[in-house]
Amino acid sequence: MAMNGKCLSLAYRSLKHVPVEVVNDYFDRVESLDLTHNCMTELRSLMPFTKLTTLVLDHNQITSHVKFPNFPCLHTLWLNHNKITNLVVFIDQVKKSLPKLRFLSMMNNEASPSFFNGGSFEQFEDYRMYVVSHLPQLEMLDDKRVTDDERKEARKLYGHARSATRTASAVRTGRKKSR
Repeated sequence: MAMNGKCLSLAYRSLKHVPVEVVNDYFDRVESLDLTHNCMTELRSLMPFTKLTTLVLDHNQITSHVKFPNFPCLHTLWLNHNKITNLVVFIDQVKKSLPKLRFLSMMNNEASPSFFNGGSFEQFEDYRMYVVSHLPQLEMLDDKRVTDDERKEARKLYGHARSATRTASAVRTGRKKSR
């Protein structure tokens, strides 16, 4: 274990969760936590780390259905090389739990198609548009800056779908669509 200022590295330890002793000793001081190359599948042991701004979970066993603790300060999340297969489920969870997220990297997951994992350019573009439409505050997605043009395109592609869903729901329940 290496603590450097407000940064704690627990990389390459085959951890399934953060040990209680580590949580008790560091939860109130750590702002950056590196859990690269472990065996993490769930994140309950991270709940006390409410000051986290950066969380690195590359090369773990994180799936689409992971439940993130509420991290009100987290702006950077890396989840490269995990087991995320369902983008809709995953992004919904991220949106609910990480309100200040600005930098997200989830390369080499099935849910983030790219040339490197067998995805087409069209799949890659659709993935980016979907994520940006649901997380418009992102500045970086994977290794590429999110542009204003991408945000506009994402709103066109996915923003109308959400409005249509709300409109259909309002029609079924007899409520007017609010703007």
